[in-house]
Amino acid sequence: MRTYPVNSPEAIARILAMFMITDGNMDPRELDLLETVHVYDLIGLPRKQFAKVLADYCDDISDEAEQDGTIHLLDKERVNSLLAEVTDHKKRILTGALAIDISKSDGTISEPEMALLKHLMKTWGITLDDIERQFVR
Repeated sequence: MRTYPVNSPEAIARILAMFMITDGNMDPRELDLLETVHVYDLIGLPRKQFAKVLADYCDDISDEAEQDGTIHLLDKERVNSLLAEVTDHKKRILTGALAIDISKSDGTISEPEMALLKHLMKTWGITLDDIERQFVR
C-alpha cells in the first residue's frame, strides 16, 4: 500500500475512495456526488488526481488479494493505517462528512459502509454532532 503525506488531499481522497468501494460496488451516484458537493474543491485535489488516487487504491487492494482472489475490503490494519494519515481535526470532520454523503448517495447506507463510518468516527473521536456543527447551517 502506497503512503501519502499526513493530512494531504491524497490521503483524504483515498479514505473517500475506500468508502466508494467498501460495499463491493461503486455506484455511479457516488461519482455524481463528487461533482454535486464539489469534493475536488473541498479537499484541494483536481478530478484527474482524485481518479488516480482511486485507481491506485484499487490496484493496491487487489495486490493484497488472497490466492483465491478474495479481497478483504474492510481489513482492519489497512483501514487503521489509512485513517492514521489524517490527523488534523478539521480535515477529519470534513472527511467524515464527505464519507457520510458518499455512503448515502445511492439511497442506502450498506452494512459495510455503516461499520466503516462507525469505526472512522470512533477512531478519530468525532461525532455526528461535530459534523453537524461544522457543516449544517
